[in-house]
Amino acid sequence: MSDTSPLDEIMPRIIQHFTEKNAAREQALSASRTLIRMSANSIRAVHRGELAKAAEVLAEARRLRDDAVAALAGHGDIYHAGFLHDAQKEFAEASTTLALLSGRPIPSPEELGVEYPAYLNGIAEAVGEMRRMVLDRLRRGEYDGCEAILDAMDDIYSVLVTVDFPDAMTGGLRRTTDQTRGILEKTRGDLTMAILQRDAMAALGPRGAGA
Repeated sequence: MSDTSPLDEIMPRIIQHFTEKNAAREQALSASRTLIRMSANSIRAVHRGELAKAAEVLAEARRLRDDAVAALAGHGDIYHAGFLHDAQKEFAEASTTLALLSGRPIPSPEELGVEYPAYLNGIAEAVGEMRRMVLDRLRRGEYDGCEAILDAMDDIYSVLVTVDFPDAMTGGLRRTTDQTRGILEKTRGDLTMAILQRDAMAALGPRGAGA
């Protein structure tokens, strides 16, 4: 009887498989965390008016996205574990925010290299950043461009409500879309009120302004 068990040959292959899978996971997880942080930094730069810096940060973020995706090639179970979806969503949000607040068309998922669920949730969350931009402008008494931003927010919401599929397929888009609707309506109300107040003050003239 042989002292060699079939497991002596089988187990090294299994251990090697898990070793490679774990290394891929760690690499992709690290890249994803950095991608989320850089996407947030890009959004902050946009709100400070530093558009060139925001674009530079996103270019580096794109490289990290590519690294994360490449690391998980052949490991579909980890690719769909969730953390890469979150990173892609943040990247899509930051890219959409930069594009729309720079006056450029919204990028496509293919341009960004992100999965469709991450893309849809990302552009939905960009609506919140556009609300912030509108409110910042109104606080400064700047009305130019606010309605264009509101139109862009409306366009995003209008397409999101047409996506009627299970949350397991869309990454929980239904809840995000409901939040987007609330943000849109609040922003519409805030902008409408600000414009009415501005027009009322203008109609009163210098006496009304000094009253």
